Amino acid sequence: MLPIVRRLVASLVTAVALALTVHLASLLAFSIANSFAAESLGQMNSYFLPASLVAFVIYFLFALAGALQLWYTALASGVVAGVVAPLVGSLVGAVAAGATLTADIVGPLLGTLLTVNLVFLVTSIVATVTLGRRVWAAMQAVGVSSRDGERFALVRTPSPTLADGLVTHIDRVAIDTDLADSQWDAYVAALADNGFATVEVDAAPDLADSVFVEDAVVVFGELAVIANPGHESRRGEIVAVEASVTAFGLDVARIEAPGTLDGGDVLKVASTVYVGRGGRTNGEGIRQLRAILAGRGYTVVAVPVTKVLHLKSAVTALPDGTVIGYPPLVDDPSVFDRFLAMPEEGGAHVVVLADDTVLMAASAPQSAALVESLGYRVVVVDIGEFEKLEGCVTCLSVRVR
Repeated sequence: MLPIVRRLVASLVTAVALALTVHLASLLAFSIANSFAAESLGQMNSYFLPASLVAFVIYFLFALAGALQLWYTALASGVVAGVVAPLVGSLVGAVAAGATLTADIVGPLLGTLLTVNLVFLVTSIVATVTLGRRVWAAMQAVGVSSRDGERFALVRTPSPTLADGLVTHIDRVAIDTDLADSQWDAYVAALADNGFATVEVDAAPDLADSVFVEDAVVVFGELAVIANPGHESRRGEIVAVEASVTAFGLDVARIEAPGTLDGGDVLKVASTVYVGRGGRTNGEGIRQLRAILAGRGYTVVAVPVTKVLHLKSAVTALPDGTVIGYPPLVDDPSVFDRFLAMPEEGGAHVVVLADDTVLMAASAPQSAALVESLGYRVVVVDIGEFEKLEGCVTCLSVRVR
């Protein structure tokens, strides 16, 4: 299911569930108060119907905007729907009954929020934070994690402020944001063409580096470890990413301050987890990751990183577990059980798409030829604009298999 279709369906189903809940709760309250008299039930159904329809529209719009992913934005959504919908509904009822639209009607309308519409208001707030968030999360996961053998990849659209992204080990050069958008589209298409259902994390226009979604989370099977980025400007990226992995039903653990960890510093090779200790990931972050993975069958190995931004800026691994890297940028190749030198810097980076297929950057044609000579199919994408910000093919997605 395409991301936009998934979001539309999730928003529609969530809005229906919430609107029905507040409508039925309001009817039930008045039925109890009136000893379940049939005539009063019909009257109250007619009274609350306009409010419930307005609430449906409000819930749908808030859900479509992603407001139900976080409890506090869901709370705000419930308050808005719980106040606006019954006021509009009561106004419609008053006009239908022949009331004149004057300033004198405002007071009585507001008063209904504490009387006849109180149950509607309270139910809207409680249901949106609880039921609404659960339905939204479940529907977002439909068509992604529920199918046997499904593989999906989290991606995030480039920010309009991409050109302001951080650089540390290279000189800053101009970024063509339009070209970057086109390259990102091609990257996402390559994932989809090779069997990955791509799921977009909510865009973050004010977070320049947010397209490098890999740094916000590391996935170990059914466990998602939410990172604590080493640069303060990037810590806002994790909020929507956590909401996305939660929607897929993954267990969640977190790296907490004073520990820092960027996902780009974590390289998984079978049951061995190499973690780069460098400018973005500190010893406390590695200690916490080791504790989180204890008992899960992983061995965490700390690796010094001084010549590049992240560990995976220097090395990644082929499907057979061979670690590949560009020697001038690797602190100590002997750390790895098997190491294969690549002839270009961009050749150090592969995304494993299948046991026999990897994704590589167009900037490393010699390396791609070398990998092909080892019996792998190589899918090549141009990510030149992202490489200007120390990005590589691994940075632009989080693959879950």
